[in-house]
Amino acid sequence: MMYDPKRGSSRQERVRGMAGLVNQLQVSRFLQVYDNAAARRGIELSIGFDFREYVAITSATPTKGRTYPNFRPERSPIRSGEGYWIIGLDKNKEVALTDAARLYDLSRSNLAEHLESLSAFYDDPSVHAHSQDRCVCNAPSATRITGKVAYHGDLWVRKDCRGQGLAKIVAGVAHGLSFAMWTPDFLCSLVGGFSLEKGLVAQYEMAHQEPGGSILQLVEENIVDDDWLIWLTGEELRRQVEDHDETKLLRTVSGSRIERSPG
Repeated sequence: MMYDPKRGSSRQERVRGMAGLVNQLQVSRFLQVYDNAAARRGIELSIGFDFREYVAITSATPTKGRTYPNFRPERSPIRSGEGYWIIGLDKNKEVALTDAARLYDLSRSNLAEHLESLSAFYDDPSVHAHSQDRCVCNAPSATRITGKVAYHGDLWVRKDCRGQGLAKIVAGVAHGLSFAMWTPDFLCSLVGGFSLEKGLVAQYEMAHQEPGGSILQLVEENIVDDDWLIWLTGEELRRQVEDHDETKLLRTVSGSRIERSPG
């Protein structure tokens, strides 16, 4: 075969290139399983990209804590295509769950540096951070989390809706969306210790976890956290979404039950 610099040198190279593409059909099937599972529980999921709208919704939602500055555009703007949010409405059209995700470009940094500099929380820490704000990241693997990093946070399920597997469902939807939109090098979250003690983290389908992910104080936000870091590699995320066994996934999601979390 003649070499064409515009098309590649051979069919083999083109096949290798196609292997790196997202299998949209598999992603669609993966998402449909979780969307159907939510519908069976009386929850209608919707996705949005305007974080001003998201903050307006979450601020008006009773019993939900304030959304962290990571997802508030007046503190940390999110460019188009680099973030999304998920809302679940019950049969009365009231908010039953929330979740949000954004993409961090850490090609010249790593997650530990991003957290400790407070850049994960504020677009410009020198302007927005209080003089006593601080974050310490002791999780050893955080320094190796680099490149395109999908950060998931603000997961909340209304108290009367807990114990139905909704956290697992919305986490599954978020994993599928992040993979389809970004094919990140890593996907990660920060979670409180109680989430591990109660077995809630198992619902998030994260393969790895370490303590000391974020020992955080944000004075004006009234935030004092000591969170674990949980994460997936990009390849683990790809296998989770594209190589899923639909029958097994249906059975797992349909039978999903978790302990009720405090609060």
